[in-house]
Amino acid sequence: MAVWFHLRMATATLADIVRHCDKLLRTAEVADWDRAHNGLQVENDGRVTRLAAAVDASLATVRLAIAAKADLLLVHHGLFWSDTVPWTGQRRELQRLLIESNLAIYSSHLPLDLHPKLGNNAQLAAALGFKRVRPFFFEKGAHIGLQVEAKVSRDELAKRLTHATGAVPKLLPGGAGECRRIGIVTGGAGAELKKAAAEGVDTFITGEGPHWTFALAEELGVNVFYGGHYATETFGVKALAAHLARKYRLPWSFLDYPTGL
Repeated sequence: MAVWFHLRMATATLADIVRHCDKLLRTAEVADWDRAHNGLQVENDGRVTRLAAAVDASLATVRLAIAAKADLLLVHHGLFWSDTVPWTGQRRELQRLLIESNLAIYSSHLPLDLHPKLGNNAQLAAALGFKRVRPFFFEKGAHIGLQVEAKVSRDELAKRLTHATGAVPKLLPGGAGECRRIGIVTGGAGAELKKAAAEGVDTFITGEGPHWTFALAEELGVNVFYGGHYATETFGVKALAAHLARKYRLPWSFLDYPTGL
């Protein structure tokens, strides 16, 4: 389903938008996992008239972008996380659709996670009502998360998280009923719970994690909220698309294709 915003028709060049995004997100400076391939992943004929944003690049979201008549798709998880060869079956269909529809794809993973204003963590923290945030969770040469000191009950925090993401979080109640130091790393950082706890937080908000973290949360005395990998990472691409829409006077849409994970 596509939800359109800023319906003002204009045209921008793909090169200008990519150049701006790379500078804004520090794409060349921020380290990431090898298969993230941040930046422009697929180019089109060089013109952009409509933007679309999605959490994941896939055959399904490409079809949604084409239906929305977008010519640039902004994503958090790009096309190359899994093996990219051979180009058969659905991969061949994906290639055909991208070329025939003139659809470009720009992907930003950790650069978008850690951006101080547009990033997933900054946007989620703001949606939870937290303002005085500090860097948290050092990974790949940078702090990719945020932490905040607050006095909020677990029940209240669960309500805020549900309202912010639209998904009821899974709570691992390993700590006290009142949360005082809260760390946020959107996505799939649950396996790094011990690392998060070592930084002094008593409550850790992330997207998902493995089964064994329930016992670890009790052992460490830390509350953990799993808000959903997808649900906690819709924020960054929306913020980036809205920013580009204002700058280049382009309409944009968010393509909601939840994974349930």
